[in-house]
Amino acid sequence: MSERPSPSAGSEPVIALDGVAKSFAGTQVIGELSFRVRRGEIVTLLGRTGAGKTTVLNLVMGTTPPDAGSVRVAGHDPFRQFKALRGHMAVSFQTDRLLPWRTAVENAELGLLILGKPKRQAREIAASWLGRVGLSGAEDRYVHELSGGMRQRVSLARALAVDPELVLLDESFSQLDHVTSSALRRDFCGLARQFGKTCLMVTHRIDDAIEMADRVIVLGARARIRLEAAVPAASEDGEARDRLRHDIETALGPEAAQDSHQQEHG
Repeated sequence: MSERPSPSAGSEPVIALDGVAKSFAGTQVIGELSFRVRRGEIVTLLGRTGAGKTTVLNLVMGTTPPDAGSVRVAGHDPFRQFKALRGHMAVSFQTDRLLPWRTAVENAELGLLILGKPKRQAREIAASWLGRVGLSGAEDRYVHELSGGMRQRVSLARALAVDPELVLLDESFSQLDHVTSSALRRDFCGLARQFGKTCLMVTHRIDDAIEMADRVIVLGARARIRLEAAVPAASEDGEARDRLRHDIETALGPEAAQDSHQQEHG
């Protein structure tokens, strides 16, 4: 794992939620949530199903507005000022969402073309990012010719190719087997740190948080923060990471912790 650079403590946060509340059909999903993500920081949101993790991500993406409180991404309201964030934010989802009639490189260049990059330049950038995620030589393969892990690598290359300031990961590694997921987490984390990306990752797998994040936030019912803690670097005493795992499991509750363990090692 790459050594962690220190996030820019003195700079404005890339993500800032203050007193955010959100309800759907009269049911409160988020109570009063506040947190920050600093520039260059990787933060993981962990929580049981129904804890509001995906709703938080949708608020940050700007696909839904808060009922109360404020959401800011790079100083902008992502719902009302969505166009101002165009090209500054990229998302990788649980499923790869690749277009089956396009090759790997054609999928990876799609965001660049949408942003108006010339075709030749977009192709070169996309091919270079496929190389960085370990897919050199697979540029001309179609989706059906790629394994699940390779498809997810294309999805990550597509997200990173537009050179976003912020990368959002929505359960991006949960559909993969343990070995493939571990390798992809390691590779993505190395690239994110190498290129100074700010990342907010939603997951229910404890391994994802401990292996990748600088900081973990565990959400309970209505997205109440039950634990917020820095993740010890891999080079530090392993006992510190073991203590953090125990704290996360306690905050999640026994059923959620057991589900996480089964999915990580099943």
